[in-house]
Amino acid sequence: MNGADVRLGRLFDRQSGRSFITAFDHGITLGPKPGSERALDVLERIVAGDPDGILVSPGMMKQGGHLFAFKGAPAPIVRADWIYNHDVFKGLPSRLQDTAQGEHYRVVCSPADALALGADAITMFLIVGMEDGAEFADNVVAVADAAQQARAIGLPVIVESVLWGSRMDDQRDAELLAFAARMAAELGADAIKTTYTGDPESMRRVVEGCPIPVLVLGGVRSADPAPVLEATRGALEAGAKGVVYGRNVWQADDPLLMCGLLRDVIHGASAVGV
Repeated sequence: MNGADVRLGRLFDRQSGRSFITAFDHGITLGPKPGSERALDVLERIVAGDPDGILVSPGMMKQGGHLFAFKGAPAPIVRADWIYNHDVFKGLPSRLQDTAQGEHYRVVCSPADALALGADAITMFLIVGMEDGAEFADNVVAVADAAQQARAIGLPVIVESVLWGSRMDDQRDAELLAFAARMAAELGADAIKTTYTGDPESMRRVVEGCPIPVLVLGGVRSADPAPVLEATRGALEAGAKGVVYGRNVWQADDPLLMCGLLRDVIHGASAVGV
């Protein structure tokens, strides 16, 4: 066992073996979405919700690192890369839209820098379905290179393997999600964050094809907690080891209540036997 194994293990509850992580890194690609204004106040509320980990951008970790500086705090996870997000630029004036075409991927934080900020792990994208094969190849190399650097300093890498490329029509395709998750594992990831396929049977194909822990992301916010909790149960039934939910936590009408409901499903009585 090395340092990366130790730090990754701290993300998972000792009894349930699962992890509840909240994502608050959206600002780096989406800006100040409703519910994320006054970012440090929001981050403080997320910490109060007692997740096992919180995913933040490098800048937010720099500004809000003190919120993690106590015994029993959630593990800070730093987003180490950036992607061009199409939705952000649709409202730009036409003269600016011309400069914002295509798909772009860049690394913005090295494993060493993340560790210096206090991170217990980093997260990086692996985006299947990009129009430009060279851009995808650069993405693959960046993930592999970061995994090697992170291993040398004992920092785990969680790869967000998703079907967000412009060529993809179905972002829940189980076969392609299984392909992306396995590729990330083969590149050196320590855990996977990926899309829930929509049902336990097809999600099980993704989990069983991946030799490292699989966590599911939350996607678009639901005003009703019930579908979120049901999807969580389905993912756990399929063998997922937990969730990484963002807007369905900090945009909830009552974020603390939502955290409690999710903790109960993932770690509590309602998680037993799934």
